[in-house]
Amino acid sequence: MSDPGTPSPAASGDNTAAHRPGGHGTAERTADEYATRTAGAAADAGLAPRALRRVVAASVVGTIAEYYDFFIYGTASALAFGKIFFPDVDPALGTLASFSTYAVGFFSRPLGGLVWGVVGDRVGRKRALVLTLLLTGLGTFAVGCLPTYHQIGIWAAVILVFVRLIQGFGVGGEQGGAVLLTAEAAPRARRGAWASLVQLGSPAAYLIPTALFAVLDGNLSDSAFLSWGWRVPFWLSAVVVVVGLLVRSRIQESDTFRAVKKEDRQRRPPSPLRALFAHHRRELVGGLFAKFAEAAVFPFYTVFLVSYADSLHHDTGTVLTAVIIAVCCELVALPLLGALTDRVGRRPVFLAAAVLNLVLVVPAFEAVRSSNTIVIVAALIAGLALGHAGTYAPQAAYFPELFPSSARYSGVSLVWQFGSMIASGPFTVVAAALLIAGHGSYGWDVLYVCGLIAVSIVALCLLPETAPRTLGGREYAHWPRTGTAATAPPPGDGA
Repeated sequence: MSDPGTPSPAASGDNTAAHRPGGHGTAERTADEYATRTAGAAADAGLAPRALRRVVAASVVGTIAEYYDFFIYGTASALAFGKIFFPDVDPALGTLASFSTYAVGFFSRPLGGLVWGVVGDRVGRKRALVLTLLLTGLGTFAVGCLPTYHQIGIWAAVILVFVRLIQGFGVGGEQGGAVLLTAEAAPRARRGAWASLVQLGSPAAYLIPTALFAVLDGNLSDSAFLSWGWRVPFWLSAVVVVVGLLVRSRIQESDTFRAVKKEDRQRRPPSPLRALFAHHRRELVGGLFAKFAEAAVFPFYTVFLVSYADSLHHDTGTVLTAVIIAVCCELVALPLLGALTDRVGRRPVFLAAAVLNLVLVVPAFEAVRSSNTIVIVAALIAGLALGHAGTYAPQAAYFPELFPSSARYSGVSLVWQFGSMIASGPFTVVAAALLIAGHGSYGWDVLYVCGLIAVSIVALCLLPETAPRTLGGREYAHWPRTGTAATAPPPGDGA
């Protein structure tokens, strides 16, 4: 394995790509990694500003739709689902069961990532993103229409699990496709800044359902909230989906995808999955592990700490307010940190933020235990606006840059969804179970969260840098542009 700090052969113009595992010298491999030596100055420009803003808007709306579901489901699990779908068990176990249905959706995401990744690489980025948005939105709306335990018994929970599986399948291709669509449209020198704008969808989506649940919970009686009030945020997802479909229907297919298809007409490319597992295992596995820190700390700060405050019989409203303030700060921090990655590199920002999260785990627990509003707000601003944002902003450019254009959608989706499934999917369930096992003590939870973050830190130390500015203006992997892309393998390497 090469020194992670050393530019790859693709970046330096040597397209033998000797740093990749899986063998040397095959024609399909060389063609897949034939990157930047024939790309001219026009490749640096990206789309025209107006078209680029349209692509960013289309990507952000889809991200909002995905994370809107993520957060309304997490909040509803904590506030209502235990009583609605699991009323005959102990309240603590009911909450645990609710979080289990929350986790189920994550386990169908990797399958969605596999399928939609291939669709995005073979059929087109735009088509895949329209279909994933439709599936995600319909699944969220359907949850709001489900009957309760008192109406059909245990079948209510069974149907809930089924809907979550279908929904997770759609989400599997959403986020990875959204970030790479913007990354491929952005100018090379500012790719980190533009791509990080897509990540605004996550904190924005958190604020919307949080505000809705706060209004509903504060203005409805308990019986009204449990009868119909919890359903309203799920029904409103239809608005997000309609807006998203309208915006996405007006964007053009990725220029990079069209360039790849032009190349494909002159050669017989391998399937995206075959190319990834044969020649990009290092990037695939390393990216997956690097995802752990960000995927774990967000539910830790925004969902689990609220549940922890409730277990201490503290006012959860104080923690929720602190989370909202911190998320607002993150909205400002994300594009700034994305722009920073264009200057200093993706890895340094990502790695520094991962270490910061490691340091903040115990202070976050202690802040909640203190019940001091100022202390809680300070801890969560540090955790979300710096710790989480610092791991989240770089991903939007870093993960797409790790993979060649012909397999990029698949690569990014697999990294995103397998990493999320492992680190984020079961997080609230495992953390709640560890809290019960520790009789309310957070010791086991600290080991769990820190373990996930530590895995990311090790992975980041072994992964390469990809920011073009740090590689002399070159790309780490194959990244053609319309009119400048290579149309054949380099001379002498065969076809």
